[in-house]
Amino acid sequence: MARPIWSGVLTFGLVTVPVGLYTATEDHTVHFRQVQRGTADRVRYRRVNERTGEEVASADIVKGYDLGGGDYVVVEPEELDRIAPGTSRVIDVRGFVDLADVEPVYFARTYYLAPRGEEYGEVYELLRQALAEADKAGVATFVMRNKEYLTAVRAQSEVLVLHTLHWADEVRDPRQELAPLPERTGAGERELSTARQLIDALSVDWRPEAFHDTYEERVRELVDAKRRGEEVVSEAGPPEATNVVDLMDALRRSVGRAQAPGGEGAQERRAGRTRGRKDGKDRRGKDRRGKDRRGKGTKGRKGANGGRDERRAAPKGAREPAPEEDLSALSRDELYRRAGEAGVPGRSRMNRAQLAEALAGAAGTGGRRAS
Repeated sequence: MARPIWSGVLTFGLVTVPVGLYTATEDHTVHFRQVQRGTADRVRYRRVNERTGEEVASADIVKGYDLGGGDYVVVEPEELDRIAPGTSRVIDVRGFVDLADVEPVYFARTYYLAPRGEEYGEVYELLRQALAEADKAGVATFVMRNKEYLTAVRAQSEVLVLHTLHWADEVRDPRQELAPLPERTGAGERELSTARQLIDALSVDWRPEAFHDTYEERVRELVDAKRRGEEVVSEAGPPEATNVVDLMDALRRSVGRAQAPGGEGAQERRAGRTRGRKDGKDRRGKDRRGKDRRGKGTKGRKGANGGRDERRAAPKGAREPAPEEDLSALSRDELYRRAGEAGVPGRSRMNRAQLAEALAGAAGTGGRRAS
């Protein structure tokens, strides 16, 4: 059972709910210890007095505000606590906003809010349900660890979530901070139409479990390979930038790859067609009875050679061979995922072309076929 990192009350209007704040995420990064090269000796850091070089105990360390010239204003921890009485234990909702109006750049960290007892559950659930139905977020402030936070409190399906936000003066103006940005001029209609087509072809349902941290997997495989004394091959570099002359060709080829069987987004599109829409039509405009929007049936269509569909001409009971999949159309991440499922050795050191070749070889020798 998780323990709260902060306890206090959540207030909106004259309603008060005792709550606890819990970390909503956890880190899965591979952590290394610092050691001296050529030895197994740990390297540690110590807090030392800059003038004397002697180590200083944590209890003897206070905060000092630098006035310049070696002069400091010393502030004790309890003095910081005294200037925020009461508010340090209150999440004070000042108003409610549409969450879509808050730019993502303002979001910092996410926490769960939970009632601090069963007796507060009814009031807590009332606020959660009201926020969910209104599709609003409560903008609030609170103090934690001697720092005041601007926050947004919103509802998930079972719990209230608190997002810490950056203050307005903490968000940089891109026009002032970045290299010259392109002016907002009208893009070419052909290029814009093809770009929208590519976005539509690659559109998928948001399923966070479908993504995983392949870099961390490669780090672990790197450690295992070095432990076995194997050679480590560097990863291929990034692709070259697309210039304006080749833009239209790159867009067209991207759309073709995305729409190809087994291409990026193909599995998600197939899943969407299986589910269908409420009006009985899939994403290509065909209803579940095999008719398109013009009302013509798709059964028994003629092929390019004027004959009936070859699948229809196959003898009864004959099993159609599975079509060869163009593995070269898949992204490296997708190839890497399939290589992991097929148990391809040394996959972390392979580039995109090598992964495709290894998967094709595994399929040809009776291994698990990439599908």
